[in-house]
Amino acid sequence: MTSETQRIAFRLRVKPEMLDEYMRRHDPVRPEMLDEIAASGRRNYSIFHLGGGELVGFYETDDDAASQAYLASSEVAARWEAEMAPFFLAQDGRADQSAETFPEVFHLESQLRAARAEN
Repeated sequence: MTSETQRIAFRLRVKPEMLDEYMRRHDPVRPEMLDEIAASGRRNYSIFHLGGGELVGFYETDDDAASQAYLASSEVAARWEAEMAPFFLAQDGRADQSAETFPEVFHLESQLRAARAEN
């Protein structure tokens, strides 16, 4: 486990013709799936719609590999992901395991801490 919080950004693409139903299923997400996400160690989790079915998500965790492993072994998450699979474009495998991720370029609090430590 790392000592610093990991911030993970990811992208998913939903079939535009299925977007309304995708959004309906996320408002609200079933309580047992919310509990599994939290139990996996993910927090501050959001998904944003950019338009045209493109989604960008973000979450924080102390250990993303452990979070991924927890969800990969979860029966609740497996059922949810199986239900969600038909919504996605160009997705190989479960969305919670194979979404495209992006490197962090800037984080205000980390840079402020580093700058203050130098002074």
